[in-house]
Amino acid sequence: MSRLDSFIRRLEAQRRMLDWAAAESAGRPGLVLELGLGNGRTYDHLREILPGRDIHVFERDVSPNPHSMPPAGRLVIGDMAETLPAFALRHGRGAALIHVDVTTGVPERDRVLFAWLPEHVAGLAAPDALVLSGWDLDHPALTPVALPEGVPAGRYYAYRRVG
Repeated sequence: MSRLDSFIRRLEAQRRMLDWAAAESAGRPGLVLELGLGNGRTYDHLREILPGRDIHVFERDVSPNPHSMPPAGRLVIGDMAETLPAFALRHGRGAALIHVDVTTGVPERDRVLFAWLPEHVAGLAAPDALVLSGWDLDHPALTPVALPEGVPAGRYYAYRRVG
């Protein structure tokens, strides 16, 4: 498969996952966290499908499309290894939905570079929160859940926060 076809499939799966997560999270209180802003496409989609929800975005190097810039009070700038624990001190386990959109594109590299991330994600997720990720998050408090129809296994991951 070409890299272009792979990219298109990833975006299709990502949109399907976000739409599914929005429906699954409807009516559940709590914050929505977007870990990784990049160009801002998924943040823009989240704010469209989750109107009125507090969406906090974490990014080290902010450079989105200007139409996808989160408001200053919802953008957390800096290294997530530092900003996520600080956010957790203020907000505790208050996230109903977390979308982990940080990746190098190489799963083996991600597991090494982001080995610290699953612990922080679990520490921010409320009981029964939904966590989506483009790569496998290995943590005992995160239980895998079935993916929505049309998302191939291994393309995206979904979890519920236990306890």
